[in-house]
Amino acid sequence: QVQLVESGGGLVQPGGSLRLSCAASGSVAGIYFIGWFRQAPGQQRDMVATIISGGTTNYADSVKGRFTISRDNAKNTMYLQMNNLKPEDTAVYSCNAVRGGKLYWGQGTQVTVSS
Repeated sequence: QVQLVESGGGLVQPGGSLRLSCAASGSVAGIYFIGWFRQAPGQQRDMVATIISGGTTNYADSVKGRFTISRDNAKNTMYLQMNNLKPEDTAVYSCNAVRGGKLYWGQGTQVTVSS
């Protein structure tokens, strides 16, 4: 089993920054991080950023130039640096990963952007 735990969310003013972490524990040998997703109230879950083997990244148009996804394989952790946050970035942010052909999700962390 794999457990994914997100952290780093919170309340921030517009224009502020947050860094989210997604830490994997348990049977992590061979784990493969996929990316970050977010879900605002009453909306579907959308892709925010993904990172594939070799480090190639992909971002939703709404966050390009503001968010950066990265990972530290030695620490089994994936990150999402979020800069110049906007109220429309308010959502629950979740990470996911694959191991042994099974997809795992974290429980999510709330990000609220408000003045």
